[in-house]
Amino acid sequence: MPVNTNQYHSIISQLNPQKVQLIAVSKTKPNEDIIELYDLGQRAFGENYVQELVDKAASLPKDIQWHFIGHLQSNKVKYIAPFVHLIHGVDSEKLLQEINKQALKHNRIIDCLLQIYIANEETKFGLDEKELNELITSKEFKELQNIRIIGLMGMATFTENQNQIKAEFKHLKTIFDTINNQENLKLETLSMGMSGDYELAIEFGSTMVRIGSSIFGNRNYQH
Repeated sequence: MPVNTNQYHSIISQLNPQKVQLIAVSKTKPNEDIIELYDLGQRAFGENYVQELVDKAASLPKDIQWHFIGHLQSNKVKYIAPFVHLIHGVDSEKLLQEINKQALKHNRIIDCLLQIYIANEETKFGLDEKELNELITSKEFKELQNIRIIGLMGMATFTENQNQIKAEFKHLKTIFDTINNQENLKLETLSMGMSGDYELAIEFGSTMVRIGSSIFGNRNYQH
């Protein structure tokens, strides 16, 4: 299925006035599709699989901002550390330590989002509020010099229940506002909302949305 450029323009015209950044989720999509959006001015793309991201980064324009949006295993960090723009979904101190270690090797500071568990689903990853507070107030966290926590991200429950989704987004925004008063954090990004619920997410304060299928069509899963 070709890229839906009309839908892309429609989404951009909706997001820009509200200063919400679009991450075009290009996982499983061919390079030609990415280039088609690139030629329209899109620079931020999201990938879920480390090897696919590495391959695409090697063969596509160097000014693309690559976002890793999948569940990242510590032993895979080294492959994306040289070039990744932002790592979404960081959900443990162990992972932060590894990102910091690999960033140091490449003389970089890597931006990260902490993933907060807001959904009523066992399959979602993330820190709960207690774990989040323990992490950001820990001595170990404050010693990490090569990472920068620029915000939070969360995924709502996959449900038709709009009130539940609203409550989950509102909850994440409250956590965001609360910890943003911590002296050692300066958060600017609240990443929530995907193809099916991004409009609701923006209503509740999202500054970054991850949209794939609305633009690229259904996934070509081969993994």
